[in-house]
This record gives sequence, C-alpha cells and structure tokens, in this order.
Amino acid sequence: MKVSIIGSGNVATVMGRLIKQKNHEVVQVMSRNIQHASVLGNELGCNYCNFSGLADVSADIFLIAVSDYAIMDCLPQLQLQDKMVLHTAGSVSKDVLKVKSASYGVLYPLQSLRREMIALPEIPFLVDANTAEATQFVLSFAKDLSPKVEIAGDEERLKLHVAAVIVSNFTNHLYAIAESYCIEEKVDFDILKPLIEETALRIKNISPATVQTGPAVRKDIHTLDKHLRLLVNHPKLRTTYLRLTDSIMNP
Repeated sequence: MKVSIIGSGNVATVMGRLIKQKNHEVVQVMSRNIQHASVLGNELGCNYCNFSGLADVSADIFLIAVSDYAIMDCLPQLQLQDKMVLHTAGSVSKDVLKVKSASYGVLYPLQSLRREMIALPEIPFLVDANTAEATQFVLSFAKDLSPKVEIAGDEERLKLHVAAVIVSNFTNHLYAIAESYCIEEKVDFDILKPLIEETALRIKNISPATVQTGPAVRKDIHTLDKHLRLLVNHPKLRTTYLRLTDSIMNP
C-alpha cells in the first residue's frame, strides 16, 4: 500500500516506521508545522508539506495520526479525492471523516507510542470503517502491521480507550507519585522497579483480581494504620491511598 501520513508527532512517527518496516510505502508526510513534517519526511524517505501543500493522491490510504482534538482542525485543509481516510484516535467516532471521503474508518493502535522508542513494541489494532468492504480493506492492512487486530465500533473502542487510560496513564501516574514520595522521604525508588516489572508480568495469563496482594486485600488493619500515620505529611497521597484501599477492600 501507498500511505500518506497526516501528522508528525509520536503516533505518526511510530506508525510511519511500522508501515515501512512491513514493506508498505509512505509517500508523503503532511503536518501543520513544516519543520516537523520535514524531520519525519526525511526519516521515512518521502515528500513532505504543511497543510497549505497538495495531498499526494497516489496514496491508497490517508492516515490521520494527530491528537484526538486536532482531527477536526486539520480536516478542512485536506483534499483527499474520496481515497480511504483513517484516523488513529480511540475516543473519536469514525463518522467525523465522512465529510472528507466516501471511504473512511479507524486504525487505532492500542499502545503507548513514543518517537524515542528504539524497538517497535507489539501494537494491537482496533479497526472499523463505514462499509463492509472498507472494513475488510482496513482489516487486511492492519493484519499486515500486527498479529493482534480486532474490529471494534465507536462505542466498544471508546470503552477500551477508558480502560487503556486506567491501565496505562493512571498506573504511570501512580509510579510518578511513588517516585516523588521516595525522593521526599530519601529512599530509593529504583529498588521498586523489579516489583513493578513482576506485577505487570504476572497478569499476562492470569486475571488481575486473582493475584491482588497487599494489606488491603488481607484486611490487615494494623499495617494499613501504620501506613496512614506515615502519610500524614503527604495529604494528597494519603487520600489516594485511602481511596484505593477502599476500592480493594470493597470491590
């Protein structure tokens, strides 16, 4: 396939690398910022332009890989001549694209993507499109990119996006809170990293609910009280600790 990528951030960069790695061709990078477009275009070995430039209509797929809120902003700039147009957003309906083409859909990478990645991670994709024929087209393309592909409509994709925020963004925020606490209390956060890795690996083949450990699931009130006393000088963390403890004790 020939693919034109609209965007130049983390998702656009990683998707561009993956598309090339799987022997498809990136023919153009379009971005609001011409300097950003040039960086990614030069890396991928293709033409580039900003939104005032002309879209390369030789592309089979136009992939809009921008932040969720920016999709609507870039649409008026694009003249795609009814080619297949896809966005990569988890929380945005596919139907926002119907003003641009008769063939449109979603290619949502359910993964945290950063341009600094040295190796490409495994990326599950959720796909959808406006017709059965278009859906099969997107499904086939996605299966070239990853062994883990599922068809998911707007509602199902949004539900999984919520779950993704919880397991990724919220979990990482807890790491950041714990790191800040360790720095303030002058203890070594790095010594916790093997525990973080083991906790993540443990749920690969087991339900998280069955492997919950810690004083809350044991209803160890004595230890919980000691922890809460220690957190008196960290009121926001203490509140978070109490709420999560209550959630574990009263699922």
